[in-house]
Amino acid sequence: MTLAKRKNKIEELFSFDKENAENFDYVIGTDEAGRGPGAGPVFAAAVCFKSLNKDLLDKLSALNDSKQLSEKQRAQLYDIIINNSAYYIKDGSVEEIDRSNILNTSLNCMKTACENVQQMLGNVKTITLVDGNKIIKNYQNKQKTVVKGDSKSAAIAAASILAKVTRDRFMDKLAAEFPYYGWEHNKGYLTKQHTEAIKQYGITKWHRTKFLRKILEQSPEQLNLF
Repeated sequence: MTLAKRKNKIEELFSFDKENAENFDYVIGTDEAGRGPGAGPVFAAAVCFKSLNKDLLDKLSALNDSKQLSEKQRAQLYDIIINNSAYYIKDGSVEEIDRSNILNTSLNCMKTACENVQQMLGNVKTITLVDGNKIIKNYQNKQKTVVKGDSKSAAIAAASILAKVTRDRFMDKLAAEFPYYGWEHNKGYLTKQHTEAIKQYGITKWHRTKFLRKILEQSPEQLNLF
């Protein structure tokens, strides 16, 4: 993306938030990472940029949907975001995912993250922009769903980066402990390597058993955890 296009993009992202912040003091954006994998927790983040200036906009010029960025770009933006925003990151365990399903777990993590950011902001009027088309249940603040919000809202895009970088780093650490599954590459998604490793070595405590029913039906002896 050229410098001019990047500048236009960052202006579009923050303009979207500004439009939605009318009659509110701040915008909180929230997104998750890890709804689709067969292993590992899901992570959700919430972000609020309390103030903006030209220097910060320049630093955030590459901001976009985390899936559109390289690992290096995400890492650089991660540091900028956490140093210039009110933010919170919450993980949802594999046990909770198997018990409550991935959607409810993701939304619960978003709720916790947003409530913590609201607490950091204090007694101010906020609107929360939620990536996707599902509202956060039992959330007391004003909220609005935004389909593909990570490509429309600066706050959601920032939250998507925090969630993804945190989760990717977590899976990289697990990969060192469980080297057969290629988690340093697939981050827990059910690639061919990951699926074949499950059939050969079984599953770990970090696998989402309900995501693996078809695989485990083919290899029922692999139900034992290790």
